[in-house]
Amino acid sequence: MKTLKKDFYITLLFTLSTLSVSAAKSDMDIIKDRVIAELMKSPVDDNEIQALINSLKGDGTWPGIDYKDVSREGFLHRIHANNMVLLAKAYKTKLSKFYKKKNVKSTIELALKNWVDNDYICDNWWHNQIGTPNILVSLMLVIGDELPKELVEKAQPIIGRANIDARGARPGGDRIKIGGIEAKNMLFLGDEERFGAIINVIESEIKKVEWIGMDYGYGYRHDEGGFQNRSEGGRGIQYDNSFHHRKDGVNNTLSYGLGYASAFIEWAVYARDTKYLFSDEKLEELIDYFLDGICKTAVYGKFPDAGAKNRSISREGSLDPYDASMAEKLLSVSDYRKKELKEIANIRNTGIETTISHATFFRHSEHFTFQRPDFFTSVRMYSTRTHNMEVPYNSEGLLNHHRGDGVNHISVTGDEYHDIWPVYDYQKIPGTTIVQKPELPSHEEIQILGVTDFVGAVTDGTYGTVAFDFKMQRDAVAARKSWFFFDKEYVCLGAGISTEKELPVFTTLNQNLLRGEVTVSAKNTSSVIDKSEKSYENVDWVFQDGIGYVFPRPTTVHIENIQKTGSWWRINKQTDSPKDNIALDVFSLWIDHGKRPKDATYEYIVVPATSTEELKQRNIDSSVSILYNTPYVQAVKNNDLGICQMVFYKAGEVQVSENLKLTSDLPGIVMLKMDGESIKEISVADPNRELGKMHISVSGKLISIGEDYKVLWNEGKNTSEIAIDMPQGLDAGKTVTVKF
Repeated sequence: MKTLKKDFYITLLFTLSTLSVSAAKSDMDIIKDRVIAELMKSPVDDNEIQALINSLKGDGTWPGIDYKDVSREGFLHRIHANNMVLLAKAYKTKLSKFYKKKNVKSTIELALKNWVDNDYICDNWWHNQIGTPNILVSLMLVIGDELPKELVEKAQPIIGRANIDARGARPGGDRIKIGGIEAKNMLFLGDEERFGAIINVIESEIKKVEWIGMDYGYGYRHDEGGFQNRSEGGRGIQYDNSFHHRKDGVNNTLSYGLGYASAFIEWAVYARDTKYLFSDEKLEELIDYFLDGICKTAVYGKFPDAGAKNRSISREGSLDPYDASMAEKLLSVSDYRKKELKEIANIRNTGIETTISHATFFRHSEHFTFQRPDFFTSVRMYSTRTHNMEVPYNSEGLLNHHRGDGVNHISVTGDEYHDIWPVYDYQKIPGTTIVQKPELPSHEEIQILGVTDFVGAVTDGTYGTVAFDFKMQRDAVAARKSWFFFDKEYVCLGAGISTEKELPVFTTLNQNLLRGEVTVSAKNTSSVIDKSEKSYENVDWVFQDGIGYVFPRPTTVHIENIQKTGSWWRINKQTDSPKDNIALDVFSLWIDHGKRPKDATYEYIVVPATSTEELKQRNIDSSVSILYNTPYVQAVKNNDLGICQMVFYKAGEVQVSENLKLTSDLPGIVMLKMDGESIKEISVADPNRELGKMHISVSGKLISIGEDYKVLWNEGKNTSEIAIDMPQGLDAGKTVTVKF
């Protein structure tokens, strides 16, 4: 009995002492444990570890890595660095057969000695200030306390290149990443004061910044980096919830902007329930950006919008679906917009059908997205305020010349364009009107600044109209292009299509993966076509993979539904880019405007999530009316919804119905919502971003009073004259909606 009592008290004392030690654990220790736990999450492959041990050479190098190639396209040294982390994880994983094995530790030491003795520097600064330090600090956190002191000390200057005063730590996407690496190093070194300072920097970086398009000039390359430079220069979260990484105005929401959000979320989770936790205000700003920026630039909030991708399109898997981790982590640190975060997490986890519908215009990036529960589409443009595309840094995205020219991708499943890019025809891009050249210009000529101001959209959040006054000086081509979005379809119009070049001009409706049969209806007779490339006359509609393309007037179209070959190497010259040819079945549909067209036009309607049976039975003419398609006015009316959308490239008028006419005294985009002949709402936008007021008039008498608009009744003309105050500054280009 005495022995049992004694054992009880010993156990109790041990438990209390353990609790005391646990209670005494500092907030910094708690965060360090969380960081290490995250590093150790991914499983260890013992076969891979054995191969790494066996293959390491006596000089601490691995075969298959060219240690002399430190070019932007090469630097396979990153594989060497990652190998060390894999070995360290095996050494620390109890379930691995290599747990605490001396030969694993000696392999790491030999490989690390090779690195610190040679201090490999890449021509691409990113590896030196982000890539390499991030891998080496991970190594230190996992096993650094068991490595020889001399090796640890020699690694510190290399890791230390990631610091918030480094040139690469510019405001926006890179500063948070670099700050996060330095914070992890401070956890390893136990420097609490510096750690706290860096956490404050990371938190302070969550903010909206003024758009570069507000000012004249682009000087990204001349800006100093480091924390002392507090001038964002347009880099970061925009006020429309898109993301710019540079001063070129290019949309980087799904590249640098994704990494930016991920880094902040990572630290928000690490710092929760400690004195370093982030404020509710900053968490809410980030959640807004995640839901209204990242998720609204994704098909169903799950698959990346191909139209928002830049040079990363040339990497395998760039359109892989997103997992739920970001949404789940945000749910773990905040209750803000909880229902929406849960829906995104569920969509990404289980593939539940979305309830999301929106029409969103990212006015600072000239990018429009449109979501319905059963389809997603987007339009990418550029203007005098933005460049068309990211520069092909590091020899990636070498054929992206036209991927900003009014590109209109359409998705029902979300994977219609998955890894199609090696075999792609980069002069037949969905939605674009392109001069068909014998070959594309040099990749050094990809990025250009727009030459037209009239680029924008009107949207009430549910429906929208997009307009693009498209001119490309390099190809001497011009076109007035517009898109009109409704619940079940959207209308695409082009007018004034002209070029001075003796070359054909094509407008491409789509180019995506060929799945299933292609059906063509001509003169109301439909048939499945063979695999080939040929033209079809008097076409009423075309159907492929759940999407219908309807022509209000019989049209000659060209269809290609064949196997095509290509390689990743043709669009991405990174050393490890696959060089073997691959073959994919591809569907392409386009309209040929002929050589050197003058004022050519096109009209077509895209009907997503449909079938051949529905297309046969549907009477498009009764539901959708194309009222005007000229270089000056383009207008469409949806008779079922009672919505009329109009683009005025100059002052003009539209006869909406027998008794209703709308006149605009200025260029702009207008959307009417009607109940019969009565106007319920008017939404207006100024693509030129220069108007103080929008002046329109409508037949009939409107009675309404508002702070931001005035309505005057002109009895002599039987019209209501409306003056609407237009947004200025950062809000220029935003839609104003007036309700009656």
